[in-house]
This record gives sequence, structure tokens and C-alpha cells, in this order.
Amino acid sequence: MIHIEESDLEHRASEWIGQYSDMVLRLAFTYTGNRSDAQDISQEVFIKLLRSTPTFRDSEHEKAWILRVTINRCKDLLRSLKRRRSVPLEQVSPSLGGTEEREVVEAVLELPQKYRVVIHLYYFEEYSTAEMASLLSVKESTIRSQLMRARALLKKRLEGSEDE
Repeated sequence: MIHIEESDLEHRASEWIGQYSDMVLRLAFTYTGNRSDAQDISQEVFIKLLRSTPTFRDSEHEKAWILRVTINRCKDLLRSLKRRRSVPLEQVSPSLGGTEEREVVEAVLELPQKYRVVIHLYYFEEYSTAEMASLLSVKESTIRSQLMRARALLKKRLEGSEDE
């Protein structure tokens, strides 16, 4: 077992949080749809990272490990929830720009979870379909199908909102 000095661990924790906290929070929110749950999951992910202090091959392996832990923790939470809670979009992301951006975010949040996740990983985290398939433990063709369906649903919802 590798012993890490406390000061080294504190330094490493600061680096991890600085580098990955936004990504973890966004992914957790994508799964849960709830800011409080997403914040709790983010904390749990970093606590797990600090407690286990895994050795990573490179930065991509580190990022994939953190995303995988986040996804697993989100799934655990969703399985344990007896009821879903929601928060108005204004409370979740007050920093959103214009009406158009808000409409896109609302449309994405209305998608079923499996579609929200692939949209998030593809467009916000810039993962390829092969990388997403590995992270989510599904076939690459499934990821491509989910992306195609998600885009179609988004297009339909966004075009529908323009008519109103």
C-alpha cells in the first residue's frame, strides 16, 4: 500500500476538486434533476476518491474513474428514492443567459434520464460514443441510438415551443 503524506493528499484533493467538481456536479444534476442531490453526490464522489486514493494510468483514466463513480452513485440514489423531487429551473441555474438557452436546458431536463445522460456526456463532456459505451457499460450502437432519439425529442420539443 502506498502511503501518501497528509499535505500531499490535501494538495491532490484541491487539484481534483478544482479540475473535476463542475463536471461531477453537472453529471450528477443530469441524472438526478435536483441540485441538492447533485451536490451531495459530488461530495460523496470526492470523499470516495480521497479515501481510496486509486492509482491512475493517466488523466483520461482518472476522469473516467471519477465519471464512473459519479454515475454509480447517481444510480444508487435514484434506486433509493421513494419519490422524485423537483426544483424550479430558476433555482437550479440562475446563471443561464437568454430565453433560448433556458429553453434548451429545460428541454434537455425534460428528456428521459437515459437520453439526458448521453446528451450531457456527448455535448458537455465531449466523449465519443465509444467512450460513453465503455463508461455506461452498453454497446456503442445503443449510445448512437440514444443520441439519435434524444436529438429527435429535443428537436420536436424545441420546435413545439417556438409555435407557442
